[in-house]
Amino acid sequence: MNRYLRPLLAALVALCLALAASACGDDDDDDGGGDGGGAPASEAIQSDPANANTRITVGSKNFPEQFVLGEIYAQALEAAGFDVRKQLNIGSEVVAFKALRQGEIDAYPEYTGTVLTALLNRKTEDLPKDPDVAYEQVVEGVADDNLTAFPRTPFENTYRLGLLKERAEELGVTTTSDLAGEAADLTITGYPECRQRLDCLLGVERVYDLEFGDFVASESTYEVLDQGEADVGFLFTTDAQLSTGDYTALEDDERFFPPYNITLLMRNAKAEALGDAGREMLERIQEPLTEEIMIELNSRVVIDKEKPEDVAADYLRAEGFIE
Repeated sequence: MNRYLRPLLAALVALCLALAASACGDDDDDDGGGDGGGAPASEAIQSDPANANTRITVGSKNFPEQFVLGEIYAQALEAAGFDVRKQLNIGSEVVAFKALRQGEIDAYPEYTGTVLTALLNRKTEDLPKDPDVAYEQVVEGVADDNLTAFPRTPFENTYRLGLLKERAEELGVTTTSDLAGEAADLTITGYPECRQRLDCLLGVERVYDLEFGDFVASESTYEVLDQGEADVGFLFTTDAQLSTGDYTALEDDERFFPPYNITLLMRNAKAEALGDAGREMLERIQEPLTEEIMIELNSRVVIDKEKPEDVAADYLRAEGFIE
């Protein structure tokens, strides 16, 4: 069963019953019309035949969260009547950004922090901590490439330190600052380069005045934690594994890590061709994308092995955007 749909099931059933009761009890139907799917007409994506003249190629980078996001944007544009092509899994941010600037794709979802550091070459320590300020810097930064950065998502996928839940409870830690006095007896794991990077272990130890007892280089943080080879690891805030409840992500209470919200980058010509309705629609479909929801969507792909296109479609249906 789709776990994402369970929290919404009661609400959807109640909504359907309410609509059914309204239909049976009032023959004089007003302008509340039948856009279907149990969602209010004002929330459903409206298809405009004129949009068929605009072709939009949606791309994505090369990991599950990007596949899901690419599908969400592509399917929403399709529902609005646009001629949509997909080129998902095209590579890293450097490859995707180059494809966007050269017109090989028209849009792809990117993280604000990634735009500023990897694509605009800003130093991590110079990045703003406020997500709105970071987004505004992205808007200004990509304008020179004739690109539009759509408003950011509610969720961000940034770094956090994390532990097995039982280990966090044993230590009594909920924030990174809580590790003070404990770190010397703890082993931390992260990708190999993390040990020497100011935006990873070196920066965390400096900002939080910590010194971990040992470092384990690994690309498989959760496996290392599960096997007891490390006590603490660098996690991403929307990792699929966080849906299991087996892990605790510590609050970054000193706000060391910069914001990494999603912004849909799009070539200016295509953004203009969307029109006001199309641009508003793209902003609206991402409003429910909280951290909790993104974790769940990722878990369905990574853990449950569902197809990203199916997960994206379920999200859009469950939120009332498509039938």
